[in-house]
Amino acid sequence: MNEPPLNSLELPKPPAETRVVVAMSGGVDSSVVAGLLKRQGYDVIGVTLQLYDHGEATHRAGACCAGQDIYDARRVAEDLGIPHYVLDYERRFQEAVIDAFADSYLAGETPIPCVGCNQKIKFADLLQTARDLGADALATGHYIASRRTPDGGRALYRARDAERDQSYFLFATTPEQLDFLRFPLGDLTKPQTRELARDYGLAVAEKSDSQDICFVPTGRYSQVIERLRPGAAEAGDIVHVDGRQLGRHDGIIHFTIGQRRGIGVAVGEPLYVVALDAERRRVVVGPREALETRSVVLRDLNWIGGAPLQAGRYDLFAKVRSTRPPQPARLTVGEGAVEVELLAGEYGVSPGQACVLYESDEAQSRVLGGGWIATAQPTQVHPAAAVRAPAVAAAR
Repeated sequence: MNEPPLNSLELPKPPAETRVVVAMSGGVDSSVVAGLLKRQGYDVIGVTLQLYDHGEATHRAGACCAGQDIYDARRVAEDLGIPHYVLDYERRFQEAVIDAFADSYLAGETPIPCVGCNQKIKFADLLQTARDLGADALATGHYIASRRTPDGGRALYRARDAERDQSYFLFATTPEQLDFLRFPLGDLTKPQTRELARDYGLAVAEKSDSQDICFVPTGRYSQVIERLRPGAAEAGDIVHVDGRQLGRHDGIIHFTIGQRRGIGVAVGEPLYVVALDAERRRVVVGPREALETRSVVLRDLNWIGGAPLQAGRYDLFAKVRSTRPPQPARLTVGEGAVEVELLAGEYGVSPGQACVLYESDEAQSRVLGGGWIATAQPTQVHPAAAVRAPAVAAAR
């Protein structure tokens, strides 16, 4: 018996019989996804999540998932003639993303809340809502590709447009989620997406892109943290990697690894923040070469590279920040520990960031997974920069 042909979403149904929920943020990307699928004849439902309402942020250019963007998403849905629902996820977003963001900063880390939002909200709660609506798939406006594998599963690949690729923020996606998710923009460039928006007559065609951290109205993270955790930021010492005490600070939340300006001390040479020691409330500074890192220990590794990950060493490619291309790396998996050696070295690597793993450094290469950086081992060992390492978890 012949299997039914697959539609453009690689599902065995005619488009008209395939229900797709589109996560509509009010921006041009997700709006084009809704328009594209509607034109292809799918049964499309738009869903927008109200994640926060911080007053001025609801009307600020570059904000998302707040007042103006909800209005824009609703208007696009009306123009396309599709049902549209707004779901209040403010409390869930506060608990799962914003509170975790504040706690991570207080621990001396540099968190990436966009990953947490995808992992805990969009690809968990929203995905379940899509299933409850009888959908066959949940589609988003992320620039990343998802394709079928020979064994019938699905794999993630970097977007064709390397400058727009969002794989760094989606490494925590599980195989079960991948089976249900679709990313129609993975093979498009941003100019092509905007051209489609104009072709569809969407009012958001020229709308500017949203900023990464949507719930920080002023762009000053410390203000948000101080409001969420009053009195949690404690003063401490600013220490040079050679052991000298150089001054005092008002709280480590005002600093990030790699920071050059605004440190508050001067010694006649350029200084960078090398480490943040939350336990001893210390900000450790030093020359740029003290920032070089060649090894990171990961926690909560998510492996989507196909065959189950076994103990051993693997040559692959890794990136420790979203704006950098994948670099040669070696993954070592042991009992209860996962380490990545960055063969060419990286600068300004901080705990709390993501380390995402790839099959190669070529365009549209496969995403193998990734994890959160628990500790970053400096190339040059400085006793003053030593920070107690937290416990790490093995791969899942």
